[in-house]
Amino acid sequence: MHDERPGIHVAVTPGSAGGRSTGIRVHWAKPLIPRPPGLLVDPIENVLALVAECEPHEQALATWESALNRRQVERDVLSNLPLRPRARRLLDEASPFADAGLETYVRIRLRWLRLPIRAQIWIAGHRVDILVGERLVIQIDGGHHVGAQRAEDIRHDAQLRLMGYHVIRVGYHQVMQEWALVQDLVMRAVAQGLHRAR
Repeated sequence: MHDERPGIHVAVTPGSAGGRSTGIRVHWAKPLIPRPPGLLVDPIENVLALVAECEPHEQALATWESALNRRQVERDVLSNLPLRPRARRLLDEASPFADAGLETYVRIRLRWLRLPIRAQIWIAGHRVDILVGERLVIQIDGGHHVGAQRAEDIRHDAQLRLMGYHVIRVGYHQVMQEWALVQDLVMRAVAQGLHRAR
């Protein structure tokens, strides 16, 4: 599917001079933090407010969680700003512990299971990306899972299995392009009770 939305987004204060330009998405919005004339880069709070209004919920939440995780902004600072309803909802839902956008996608796509789903839980000396219930681990590999990192992942997976955990390991392409297959794996694991401690 081809995305028709422009790749460049700019924020403009209402009442400012300016017009439409091909390939640019203009957001006419009053900034949360006043923007001095001529400033070309907005504070992160203004950017997140516009992301809340512009992006689909899943993508917006991944962006908000990434900003919180990287400590680019503090939750308390955001909560004191006059956020619009969509931004307020994202703030309420966002977790500062999600390490990558893929974890956000997996977590919110699986919440219909109505099981505890936690991100970045420490088990056996390492963090796991997602823990479903008490024993089902979902590990999400990005492009850096090669060489020594891959060997460490294999060692940790084996240790988790010996401790009674069940590991499903997926990659970026599977989460973003083949979600139905990933979801099917998780549903089958849950149906077998692999998410429960025995």
